[in-house]
Amino acid sequence: MEPENQTCVSEFILLGLSEEVLLQPLLFGLFLSMYLVTFIGNSLIILVIITDTHLHTPMYFFVSNLSFADICFTSTTIPKMLLNIQTQRKVITYAECITQVYFFMLFGDLDNFLLTVMAYDRFVAICHPLYYMVIMNSWVCGFLLMSSWIMTALQSLSQSLMVLRLSFCNDLEIPHFFCELNQLVQLASSDTFLNEVVMYFATGLVGVVPLTVILFSYSKIASCILRISSAEGKCKAFSTCVSHLSVVSLFYCTALGVYLSSAATQNFRASAIASVMYTVVTPMLNPFIYSLKNKDIKKALKRLFSQETFST
Repeated sequence: MEPENQTCVSEFILLGLSEEVLLQPLLFGLFLSMYLVTFIGNSLIILVIITDTHLHTPMYFFVSNLSFADICFTSTTIPKMLLNIQTQRKVITYAECITQVYFFMLFGDLDNFLLTVMAYDRFVAICHPLYYMVIMNSWVCGFLLMSSWIMTALQSLSQSLMVLRLSFCNDLEIPHFFCELNQLVQLASSDTFLNEVVMYFATGLVGVVPLTVILFSYSKIASCILRISSAEGKCKAFSTCVSHLSVVSLFYCTALGVYLSSAATQNFRASAIASVMYTVVTPMLNPFIYSLKNKDIKKALKRLFSQETFST
C-alpha cells in the first residue's frame, strides 16, 4: 500500500482578505496599527504587573500570562500577512504553514485555558476569601499554568502531526490570511476522515470543557454574591470579576460568531474577514479592558508613568 503521508506540494498560496490592489496599502496600514497596539498594550500590562509589587497576586500573574499569550497569538499570523502584502507575494511554504498551524492553535488554546484558570481564581477569591492565598499559593498557580501549557502543546502537536499524513496535490490556494487548520484539511487530496474526528474531539476538549468550567465557576460566584447582605459588598465582589467577564464574553462571542458565519455560508473570504475579530481585535482590546475596568491596573499605570515623568 502506498503511504498516505506523501505530499506533492512545497508551498501554498494565501489569498488574504482581498485581492483588490488598491486595498493592499489600506490593509497593511490597518493591520500594522492593530498589531502595534496589541504588542505595546499587552507588553505594558506585563511590565506594570512585573514592576508593581501591589500586583504580585495570583489573578495578575495569570493576567500577565494572558497578555503574553495574546502577543504570541497575533505574532503567529499578522507579521506574515504584512510581509506578504509588502512584498506582493502570497506564498507560504509547506513547513511554514504547518508551523503556523501549530503555534496558532497553541496560543489560541492557551488563551482559552488561561481564561478558565482565571475563572477558577475568581471563584476561590469570592466564594472562599479567607482561604484564597492558601488555596491559590505559588505552587498551585505554577501547576495550573504549566498544565495549561502542556495540554495546549500536546493538543496542537497532535493536530499538526495529523496534517502531515495528508497529501496536497491539486488546489493549493487557502482563502485566508493565515494557514487555518480546517481549510487546510479541506484542501487535502487524501482521505481526511481521521483528521475530522480528531478536530471534533479537540473542539470538545479545548472549547466545550473550558467553557463549562467557566460557566460553573460563575454560577457559584453569582450564588455567593447574591448571599451578600449589603449592596456595597455585592458591588465590590462583582467589580473584581468585571474585567475577566468582559474578556471571556469577547473571546467566546467572537469565536462563536466566526464559527456560525462559517457554518452558515460557503463564502470563505467572508469567514476570513470575520475571523479577524478573534485573531486580531480581541487580543488588541484585552489591555484596554483590563486598564479601563480594573482599578488596580489603573493605579499601577499611574504610578509607573509618574515615576517615568519624575525620573526624566
